[in-house]
Amino acid sequence: MNKEKLKFLNSNQVREIAQKFQTPVFVYSEKEIENRCNVAKNFPNAFGITVRYAMKANPNAKILQIMHKNGIHIDASSIYEVERALLVGFSAHQILLTSQQPPKPEKLKEIVEKGVQFNACSLYQLELFGKIFPNQEISIRINPGLGSGHTKKTDVGGTNSSFGIWHEYIDKVKELLSKYNLSVIRVHTHIGSGSDPEVWKAVAKHTLEYAEIFPTAQIVNLGGGYKVGRMSDEKTTDFQVIGEPVKKLFQEFEQKYNRKLHLEIEPGTHMLANCGVLISEIVDIVDTGQKGYTFIKLDTGMDANTRPSLYGARHPLIVVPKNRESNGVEKEYVVVGHCCESGDLFTQKMGGDLETRVLDFAEIGDYMVMEGVGAYCAGMSTKNYNSFPETPEILITKEGELKEIRRRQTLAQIIENEIFD
Repeated sequence: MNKEKLKFLNSNQVREIAQKFQTPVFVYSEKEIENRCNVAKNFPNAFGITVRYAMKANPNAKILQIMHKNGIHIDASSIYEVERALLVGFSAHQILLTSQQPPKPEKLKEIVEKGVQFNACSLYQLELFGKIFPNQEISIRINPGLGSGHTKKTDVGGTNSSFGIWHEYIDKVKELLSKYNLSVIRVHTHIGSGSDPEVWKAVAKHTLEYAEIFPTAQIVNLGGGYKVGRMSDEKTTDFQVIGEPVKKLFQEFEQKYNRKLHLEIEPGTHMLANCGVLISEIVDIVDTGQKGYTFIKLDTGMDANTRPSLYGARHPLIVVPKNRESNGVEKEYVVVGHCCESGDLFTQKMGGDLETRVLDFAEIGDYMVMEGVGAYCAGMSTKNYNSFPETPEILITKEGELKEIRRRQTLAQIIENEIFD
């Protein structure tokens, strides 16, 4: 395995940020985020594209504001995400709600009347919408029977997935559409995170077939889940490569049915993953003898980034000496977090077995930079496990300013909703 390198920070910046804001701390690059926005907006398309940011990847208000400023719309996964997006300035019509848990009927009525678009993910949700909004337009999410992800836990298509209306139930969909006089404006699929581009293109073809079934459909949403190479030995999905064949499918559809379908995509990881790092301090180094391992313990853990413990995900790790320059000496380490939990392990194989990483020689007090944490880390952490406070977040602006965008949580904030008799 290749030794990893810093992506958008240098060692002096790491030291400066750690000393100014203390550790652990998330750091994001506004410049990198805007670059990813531009890449997404240039996704090949035949008749127009809307990029919807999967805001569950990182819902920080400042991140959302950057997306809004760059013309990105919102893919929301809950009513609470809808409300957060509205708070930072998105208009209701820029938000599409695709949720496992539908809002209560009164809340659904409220947001749809404001202009939020609702994507029915089950027959129940479709009927719920029909009862409240007969004679209206509706979006539907379909499980196409195919799925792909870098682990089974990130595969959200096929028989093992509860996401979307099973593709064999199209006739039931038609019955509900007729019952409530609904017309399908959008068909939506999403098959997984870190998905195989070949499977993705096959699903795109199936999604166009659903658009054929529903003649009122004007929008095809192909979801997200595009693979991002966090580690140096991983590849990132090239939007131009996977997009061109899909563009041709849209053109062929137009020639056959005289309908110009608008394309939507919902990247989250692709837009944020490599735009963020987590800077921590090495607080201890222990070993288990000559036949064992040398362990680096950090002042952060699964309370900040749960992806390794949840998925066996890998993140680049780089030692930055605190008060000296690297002398080129390397060593194999196992890197663990500070939680009292056997699963709080940052260097592991798929399935949970530990593995070593070759890193620069480390000392207690040095800094450890974890790359690839812009998406699904701060927003998906096991916050407050072991009562550790929520990790602060910093943005490096395009002008190079270090701007705090989330303060470190206090003990009072951790316990503020608890009731003491």
